[in-house]
Amino acid sequence: MFAVVEIAGQQYKVAKADKILVPKLESEVGAKVKFDKVLLLGDENQTKLGTPYLSGSSIEAKVLSHMKDDKVEVFKKKKRKGYRVHKGHRQQYTEIEITKVA
Repeated sequence: MFAVVEIAGQQYKVAKADKILVPKLESEVGAKVKFDKVLLLGDENQTKLGTPYLSGSSIEAKVLSHMKDDKVEVFKKKKRKGYRVHKGHRQQYTEIEITKVA
């Protein structure tokens, strides 16, 4: 069984025991979280499609860790003008494991 779920404004296709990275959640490591915005549920025999969400369906997951992505560096320069700007950014993620699809 699989589902398409909306987490923090992004859509993910998940199944039981999947490990995915989502934008940082305000949950402790080891905590269980529940996502109610299920867009689609499906298996080999049938598919249920929500308008826009399925009522009574939810996804449960366990928070495994919080992490940062690799640094993205932005460097701007205008030649012969003395203009140089150097910035960096590291996106924060939460790794979750799907425990229940219903």
